[in-house]
Amino acid sequence: MLARVLERIGKGDTLVVVRIDRLARSLSHLLEVIERLEAKGAFFRSLLDPIDTASPQGKFTLQVLGAAAEFERALIRERTKAGLASARNKGRVGGNPGLRAKDPAALRKVRLARQDGYMERLNETAQDWVPHVRRLRPDMAWEDVLRIVNAPLPEARRWTQSRLRRAVKAYVRDGFLSEAVLGRAGRRETDDRLPAIVAAIKGADPDITLQAICVRLEAMRERTPRGRTSWQPSSVKMLLERAQRLGLLSK
Repeated sequence: MLARVLERIGKGDTLVVVRIDRLARSLSHLLEVIERLEAKGAFFRSLLDPIDTASPQGKFTLQVLGAAAEFERALIRERTKAGLASARNKGRVGGNPGLRAKDPAALRKVRLARQDGYMERLNETAQDWVPHVRRLRPDMAWEDVLRIVNAPLPEARRWTQSRLRRAVKAYVRDGFLSEAVLGRAGRRETDDRLPAIVAAIKGADPDITLQAICVRLEAMRERTPRGRTSWQPSSVKMLLERAQRLGLLSK
């Protein structure tokens, strides 16, 4: 739900919550959410806490929270180092004894814990990529799917092709996506590629405007049929009409 809200919120909007504990799991998570809002030119406000990033007082409170979070991380690092040094002085070796002995049960436990943590992180970003992968693969090549996924995302949240494919394989393994999405993409005629991309953008958001599609295509660094870098709504409209004739777009 949070990922969906963050995807829809736009420049000048304000995300309002009753209390910050209704939004974030931790202080670091709260700061991450607010950074994503700021990257979109949006604001954050908590009704029962002194945080309103549209006001100077709220920004100051946020800076204090950020400093507190960094201080907390520094304390954890120092305590960890002190604990390891103390253990070494007493002749103890840090780490899991089972892992040092390469015990299969211990290795399996760590592997499952890492896998669970990875899946939890993927679930937080699923709205960014799962709908696109489900609709576009294997009909569209990975590089085109990747550009469509990344176009609306801030740079800090963009995917690489290897990361995206690894995430898709994990979701296929756990049954969240069909194995068919991993199939080899069929060859598409050069003239059909742009209509397919425009149809994919329109299919993900049926209410999107022609101008907004232009912005997406420019963010993807996709060139117009005439090789230009700047898109016009008339060109997008022409490609949508072609996509309709090719059966790439629902009526």
